[in-house]
Amino acid sequence: MASPCTTYHPSPGSPENDSMILFSTSTSCSPAKESTITNSNSSSFDSSSPPQSSLDKTYELRIRNLSYTISPNGSIFSSLMKKSTKPKTTILKSVSFVAGCSGILAIVGPSGTGKSTLLRVISGRVSDKEFDPKSIYLNDHAITTPAQLRNICGYVAQEDNLLPLLTVKETLMFSAKFRLRGMSSKEREERVESLMQELGLDHVANNFVGDEEKRGISGGERKRVSIGVDMIHDPSILLLDEPTSGLDSSSALQVIELLSSMAKTKQRSIVLSIHQPSYRILQYISNLLILSHGSVVHYGSLQSLEENITRMGYEIPIQLNPLEFAMEIISVLENQEPHYKYQSCSYLRWEEAIIQDTANKEVIDQAKVGAVLNKHCSSLFEIAVLCSRFWKIIYRTKQLFLARTMQALVGGFGLGSVYIKMRNDEGAVAERLGLFAFSLSFLLSSTVEALPIYLQERRVIMKEASRGAYKISSYMIANTIIFLPFLFAVAILFAVPVYWIVGLNPSITAFVFFTFVVWVIVLMASSLVLFLSAISPDFISGNSLICTVLGAFFLFSGYFIPKECIPKYWLFMYYVSLYRYPLDALLTNEYWSLRHKCFTWNDENHSECLLTGNDVLKNRGLDKDTRWMNVGIMLAFFVFYRVISWIVLARKASKTTI
Repeated sequence: MASPCTTYHPSPGSPENDSMILFSTSTSCSPAKESTITNSNSSSFDSSSPPQSSLDKTYELRIRNLSYTISPNGSIFSSLMKKSTKPKTTILKSVSFVAGCSGILAIVGPSGTGKSTLLRVISGRVSDKEFDPKSIYLNDHAITTPAQLRNICGYVAQEDNLLPLLTVKETLMFSAKFRLRGMSSKEREERVESLMQELGLDHVANNFVGDEEKRGISGGERKRVSIGVDMIHDPSILLLDEPTSGLDSSSALQVIELLSSMAKTKQRSIVLSIHQPSYRILQYISNLLILSHGSVVHYGSLQSLEENITRMGYEIPIQLNPLEFAMEIISVLENQEPHYKYQSCSYLRWEEAIIQDTANKEVIDQAKVGAVLNKHCSSLFEIAVLCSRFWKIIYRTKQLFLARTMQALVGGFGLGSVYIKMRNDEGAVAERLGLFAFSLSFLLSSTVEALPIYLQERRVIMKEASRGAYKISSYMIANTIIFLPFLFAVAILFAVPVYWIVGLNPSITAFVFFTFVVWVIVLMASSLVLFLSAISPDFISGNSLICTVLGAFFLFSGYFIPKECIPKYWLFMYYVSLYRYPLDALLTNEYWSLRHKCFTWNDENHSECLLTGNDVLKNRGLDKDTRWMNVGIMLAFFVFYRVISWIVLARKASKTTI
């Protein structure tokens, strides 16, 4: 398609790697004199936000000689030898291009050629040590850290990482609350309404996003929601990894039409990777960047690609578009001298350059101040928003809500019916111990159903936290706040029928403590499941890991094997078992106030007591009232697993690239 921007054809034999024609950008595309960026240092871009002076309202992304190499994950032995036997793998080789002029740049090429890697690099989804600060520029400002790119660019991953139980409007509103904190509630709502209208989502605003299991909006609409989530803060540069993947031809065309409209009306620079676009889609693409084995084989318009193919002596079949044919002869193109046709916008010429330098410096300083203030924003806002979202998800997850409620009621009444009106004799001591042990096993294992929910949320959390929407610590606190009352209700539903149907210690104080211990048990189990879900790659491995850990804890709880009989090399499991401390607390609670009560008398001499509550406690090594100490240890486990989960998730979020 025609472009009003300037074009440049390098003369044959001029090495692209030595110098590259790069342009600046302005509020309008206008011809200007081409300028060459040499190896001289450009002014650095130090702020966390792009310069937004009145002189330049649009942005141009320039990539110059960008290479990307990954090191293989060698063995421990090779790392100790400080020499890896496996060579490094080069993914990108001296890639250069310009993205700007309110158009769409499409990155195409065979699978495994580095399209997604290129997008990850220019969107800042790499570590600092993997980032080359001399290869990426924004309006003459060198990008020095990946964090700057993450703040400047919107990045839409190939997968739609959305929460299925939120509506379209709620999804965008939560994103607005995290990304647009400086706005008032009314301004955020107006921004969401405007964005939904721009994305063509206003007719499904109150529909659930849905997923493979829960039917919701269509695939094309879900993709537009993903785009909206990363456009809520109105980035001037938008990067998309195969936005048409998995969509039918009509939906794919709608997405590209939408992106083209946004590029023109909002003067955005849009870069996307795409796989075999149709001819109708190609009409909306300004420039093509064709990669093969990590190198550029063509950069320019579709027309220039067709001219290049014709110049090489090939004739494009009628049934194929130039890009499809280029993919068939990609190896031939790779061996030819790369052909470039740069199209770009340019700055309006300003007579006094010092005015521009001063304005840019002021904006950069303001951006620095804004970044510092943003860092000191209270986490209470993040926690409040996350609590609201958590509550909506739990309330709408009927399976979890009903499952936990029914489990507690059926478990409580079921156990009560088995141990109904238990006697207070010697045989009942063993029955009570069995009741407590089974109750512990039931309560700890009943939290496994939360695993798929945690796993489903984890990818969304990684995406949002890695982009600075909120801190992992805020997520952990909000998760704890919401689950505290929910699990307390579960504890009451279980404890009330069990306690009074079985006929345990009739003291009200003992009943309150029993209910409190049940609550702490499910809290502790919930933390354990959260931790195991954080380190598990999928549901199958997570479920297996939970069963293995709980089985080991039960075995070494002291119920099956006394402490004295546990091998010394397994003795540590006795002290870290989640079963031991609540089991001792429940037994102490049952018999401590009945220490002097006799449960079994001598048949011959009825004045001689054979078994008292104190004897039952001594048989378990409970000479002292350690109820609250055990509760303290259980609460410590609850906090410990939450802290470990926070560390694991925070580390993963810092390394995530979605």
